[in-house]
Parts: sequence; structure tokens; C-alpha cells
Amino acid sequence: MNATNRAVVVTGVGATTPLGGDSATTWEAMLAGESGARSLTQEWAAELPVTFAATAAVDPTEILPRPQARKLDRSAQFGLIAAREAWADAGFQGRAGEDAPVDPDRLGVVLASGIGGVTTLMDQYDVLKEKGARKVSPHTVPMLMPNSPSANVSLDVGARAGSHTPVSACASGAEAVGYAVEMIRTGRADIVLAGGTEACVHPLPIAAFANMMAMSKNNDSPATASRPFDTDRNGFVLGEGAGLVVLESADHAERRGARVYCEILGQGLSADAHHIAQPEPTGRGIAVAMRHVLENTDLKPEQLAHVNAHATSTPQGDLAELKALREVFGDNLDQMAISATKSMTGHLLGGAGGVAAVATALALHHRTAPPTINVDHLDPQVDADIVIGKPRELPSGTIAALSDSFGFGGHNVVLAMRTV
Repeated sequence: MNATNRAVVVTGVGATTPLGGDSATTWEAMLAGESGARSLTQEWAAELPVTFAATAAVDPTEILPRPQARKLDRSAQFGLIAAREAWADAGFQGRAGEDAPVDPDRLGVVLASGIGGVTTLMDQYDVLKEKGARKVSPHTVPMLMPNSPSANVSLDVGARAGSHTPVSACASGAEAVGYAVEMIRTGRADIVLAGGTEACVHPLPIAAFANMMAMSKNNDSPATASRPFDTDRNGFVLGEGAGLVVLESADHAERRGARVYCEILGQGLSADAHHIAQPEPTGRGIAVAMRHVLENTDLKPEQLAHVNAHATSTPQGDLAELKALREVFGDNLDQMAISATKSMTGHLLGGAGGVAAVATALALHHRTAPPTINVDHLDPQVDADIVIGKPRELPSGTIAALSDSFGFGGHNVVLAMRTV
């Protein structure tokens, strides 16, 4: 098939996050304004400058059989659990061509991770130092590969159209969703599982992020540490987990009578070329990505009613995003309900864009914008309508939403979705 401009829809969602072990409980906790941040109980945490994180609400080893879990890095465990939920939510069970009525050659997987199997790498290095080379697990390399989550999901569902792993720091999960759209649009696949996963709650990443002054150090109050757009915001809260969506060509979904959450219009991409870690303060690169969305889709600015903001709770980053929104959309920004769900989930790095895609699809499907919590003193420089404290009903009719994701290295990805 050599199709182009095929309409793409979301027919399944799956997640395992600091708020819940699946997408339903995660969504309920978001609407309730709950925080997934908690103090770390491991002995090593006491020696770190940051002693808390948004850890998974349900440990993956409680879900996966022990023999399988032992051969998977924690990032792959999360990815597999979320993928299985999304696959089942789309109406499928088992492997394509065997149990599921899907052509395996028309099924793809794009599952991103910003860091990959860092806990496996560090743990096995400790084994090497303490016990010697013969004790290093023979599963180490397949476990630590950044493409391990994508590969294992591909094996699980029998996807043969392609298995891919974009790596663009905290924009990775969103870039995976955008890549999946292009796989369907160009005719490579009819269905793609796409999203992001991350699991790096480990002493080394925590110490490194803390020492570069990127993380909040509010150790006395983890639940209120992530406070996007608040005058007292002082860094992100590290999270872990995964979020995936099942994307499907609209004609394929219609033929099988699938339930559709929303249409996904496409993505906008750009790079700041400014600094390896700091955001470009004017939001210039973000604005380029947003314009790219408008230029390459039939999205009308007046349709936009909601934004799932990247908003990690950093002083510069939160404002740069809003500056870009105002520059591109002008007065239309005033009608957009802006949610910063990382105030609840923490920042899942490479998994963040996947979880945000799930949240954005559910916001459109239920016509409800989740709240931003911990905004006690709104920054006076915030020139936008932030959904604070409690969820908000979104308008009737045809509405659209953006899901923003930005990453170290200056990566900018903006996804656009619309009701059907």
C-alpha cells in the first residue's frame, strides 16, 4: 500500500504510573488531583540530596510472572504492562495473526525511552565489581538496550511492520507517537502501539539531576514539590512508568467497528540549538514546532480547547512554553484550558510523552481537562488559563488539544488531537 494522508485515530490506551497501575485508575487520580510523589524507603536514598520520587503505584513484579520479569529491565516491564492494557482496550488479545485478527505484517510498535535500562546497567556493574565476571547475568545486554521495551512488546503482540525506539530525552514518548502516525500515513502499517516508558529511580540519575539543579529538593513535602506555574516552583519530580496508545487508520478502525477515543492529527517537530539542558527562554523553538502542526494538518486554531502542557515545574521552562503558545495562537490561547499533569505524576522523562498522550486522548474523549495541583501562588508572568485545583468541563462540538513534550538537547515535539 502506498497511501498518504490517511486519517489516524486512537482506539486503545494503556498506562502504569505513579497514580495507578492502569489508565483508568491513573485518570481517576488525575481528576481527583492526587499526587504520586512519595518519600523513598531504600537505604541509599537517605544519602542523596533528593530523597523522594513519583514511584509506580503498582510494582510491575506484582503483575508479570517472576520468570518473565527477571529477564526484563524495569523500563521494559512497565512498557509491556501498559502495552498489554492498550492492546486489550483496543479490542485485541494475544498475538496478531494467531489470537488477534490483525495482519502481523501491518502491525507496528514504536516505544521510546530516554535512558533505557540504566538500572540493569548499574546493578550488573555492581555484580561485576563485587562478585566477578562469571556472575554477570547473560540477559544483561538484551535488558539494558534502549530498544528492549519496544522489542519485547513487538514479540508479545507479533508486530512485524517495524519496531522502533526514538530517543530524544523527555520528548521521546511523544516523538514515538508522532512516528507511529507517519507509519500509518505512509502505508507501512494499519495499527501501531506507541508511547514511552522510563524507570530510572536509582541513586546515580537522582544525584546527577539534583546536582545540575534540575530537580526539586523539597524533601519535607514530596506531594507538593511539583508545582508548575507557581512562583515557588524549583524543579521537577522524577517519575517512572509508561503510557501507550493504539493508533489505527480510521478506515481500518471503522471496518472492525472499533471504539474511537479521538483523531490524532499529527506532530510538529523542531530543535532549539540553544543549550544541552536549558530551554531557549523565548520559546522560539517551541513556537516553530507548533506552527509546524498548523502547517501540516487541517487543525484550526479556533478548535483548540485544551493543552496538556510539558510544564515540568522549572522556572524557565514553564514560561517559555506559554510564551510560545501566546506567540503562535494569540488571543485563541485565552480559550485553551491548560493542564500540567506532571504536577501529579511527576516527570517520567522518556515516558512522559506517552502518558501525556493518554491523558490528552482521555481529556478529549471525556471532554474534561484534568487539574494542575500545587499552584498556591500563580506566577504573575503566566499569561494563560491554567486549570487549577479541580477538573474542568471542555466545550461541546468539535474541539482539539495539544500535547507538548520537550527534552534536554533542545528537542520539541507537539502532538495534535481532535474529537470525532
